[in-house]
Amino acid sequence: MLTATNIEAHAVNTIAWLSAADATIVVPVYQRQYRWDIGGCEQLLSDVRAVADSDDRHMHFIGSILSAENRRAGRSELVLIDGQQRVTTLMLLVAALHHTIQGHDPELAEELERVLMHAGTGETKLRPHRAWADVFDAVVRDARGEAARESRFDDNYAFFRSQVRPDDVSRVWRGLQKLEHVAITLGPGANAQQIFESLNSTGEPLRDHELIHNYVLMGLSHAEQTAIEDEYWLPIERHTGERIADFWNHYLVMISGREVAVSRGRGVYQAFRENFPRLEPATLRTHAEGWRAYAEVYGTLLDPSRATDPDIARHLRWLNVFGRGMYPLVMRVYREWLTGAMDTSSIVSVLEQLQSLQLRRTIVALRNERLVARLLRALDDGPEALALGISRLTPSDDRVRVALKFTDLPHPEYVLARLSGLTGIQTLDVDHILPAAPSDDWTGDGITAWADFTDDQQNAHRALAGTIGNLTLLEENLAMSSFGASFPAKREAYRRSEITLTRPLADERVWNTATISARSARLAAAFMETWPRRGPLVIDDDGLTPILDAVPRRGWPRGWEREFAYVEYVGEHWEVPDVKYLFNRVFKRLWADSRGSVVSYSERRGGPVYPAMSWTGQWDSLDDSHFLYMGWDSSYMLAAIQGVLLEAGLAPEVFVKYSYLWSD
Repeated sequence: MLTATNIEAHAVNTIAWLSAADATIVVPVYQRQYRWDIGGCEQLLSDVRAVADSDDRHMHFIGSILSAENRRAGRSELVLIDGQQRVTTLMLLVAALHHTIQGHDPELAEELERVLMHAGTGETKLRPHRAWADVFDAVVRDARGEAARESRFDDNYAFFRSQVRPDDVSRVWRGLQKLEHVAITLGPGANAQQIFESLNSTGEPLRDHELIHNYVLMGLSHAEQTAIEDEYWLPIERHTGERIADFWNHYLVMISGREVAVSRGRGVYQAFRENFPRLEPATLRTHAEGWRAYAEVYGTLLDPSRATDPDIARHLRWLNVFGRGMYPLVMRVYREWLTGAMDTSSIVSVLEQLQSLQLRRTIVALRNERLVARLLRALDDGPEALALGISRLTPSDDRVRVALKFTDLPHPEYVLARLSGLTGIQTLDVDHILPAAPSDDWTGDGITAWADFTDDQQNAHRALAGTIGNLTLLEENLAMSSFGASFPAKREAYRRSEITLTRPLADERVWNTATISARSARLAAAFMETWPRRGPLVIDDDGLTPILDAVPRRGWPRGWEREFAYVEYVGEHWEVPDVKYLFNRVFKRLWADSRGSVVSYSERRGGPVYPAMSWTGQWDSLDDSHFLYMGWDSSYMLAAIQGVLLEAGLAPEVFVKYSYLWSD
């Protein structure tokens, strides 16, 4: 029998492994820097508390930790090849527990210290990357000074300190003692890089919806898993097909009223866990029934022919012209219509307003991303609030009229078909009356050829070639027979067309810039009737982002000195350069105006306001007995700003203006 002589692997209790370690655990120079953020720490702490509250049979597996033995100058080291992020974060959590309980429970403090320090020497058991070793050592010893460098060590340690009270330490410690991992130790003949790549490149990584599937079923018995799979998950897959990942994204936006950061790793899965932190068997079926119902709705949005009402089906088809960005809102209103909470005229009105919103914004070159969460929050206050929210984001008639005259028409098949009174988007050709690339002998009046136009005349015509005034629909056979022809020759094709928008072109005597502009004006009037702007003429600054839709960003483009151009706070104009300054100003302002909201939020979230400066770091004073910790990372600060403004009821009235354009 063959055995591996250069690799030892065995399952171990993580805390026992750390406590018993005689060797120093070393992060080699080639490893990336420590980069766990507070979101990861929050998830770890949640997992630890969950396993602490489970029965003794349940343990929590944290993966594998790969290391290599190294002996130098009589000292034993374990060089971490894979696992430094987890080990470092666990050490920071244990340090936070140790410093919290010190002086209250010497016996427990001693147990915690055994994880952190070598007995006798007082040296820390973990030595991070050499550039940050002293910083980590100071954090673990609670010996940081005000002038010390900011680091992720500080951020995450401070988070753990803020979240674990003295009376909660024993519970968290109980959960930590139920962590397990596979310890893989390499001998001198093992190829560390090859093994590292094997552990981290085992095929296609699980996608968000696959992680959600595992999360939902894990912990159930085989019979329970089979029942949930058959009754709920398989119907969800059947309704959503290849769009199942999009479904979960849109569903989570719908229930939370917040955008999901899909560009940052496993954003959809993390958002699912935040919205469903515990899926107990008793409540799982109730949740799953909702998921299945909305998956069926989603299938109808993907294929509007499934809709039972022909008018709604038609508007859903039209709405799909603009993509799936509004699906979270449409899912909700369609489900309300199915359950009788919304009548047919109301849902049709919403679908019409959403088409007007997206089409008008596209025409004036505004983006349609990051609108739906804002509209979902408006819908929470009722249909009238939703109509007002849509109106505020919809460009005015004057702005659209100018854009229609001078810019290329987007979605021309959809626009021209609706203006023609066609109930669907038939297979018709979009015809450029003046060809996009006229031949030299093309003429608009039968007299002057294109080659005889001056450069200015040609440029003036080309500038209008893609506008609404120069576009029409033609049946395929007519379009083919008249392709590229001069206008006098095309008039017969227009006369034979059955399309109401096209036939009047046969009565035009000439085709030039004046004729195009006149037709643009006529069609613009019809456009305003087909895609009206409902509600009062209140327009938001198009560059403002609601605070609840702001996203955490690490740094900003080179050459930019500030993150925000300004912030609109309840009608006030604030000059704040970045999220850190905004965090400080919002909490100080609310401490003066709405102290109860700050206290309530901080008590529920474990910070960021405390009655004492309980650890070293950056603090600011709110009054003689309340202090605001300022050492958080930008993600935590932004989440805290959003949370406390929601608590105070002011979130809808706060907007940020980024100082630069950003593409997510």
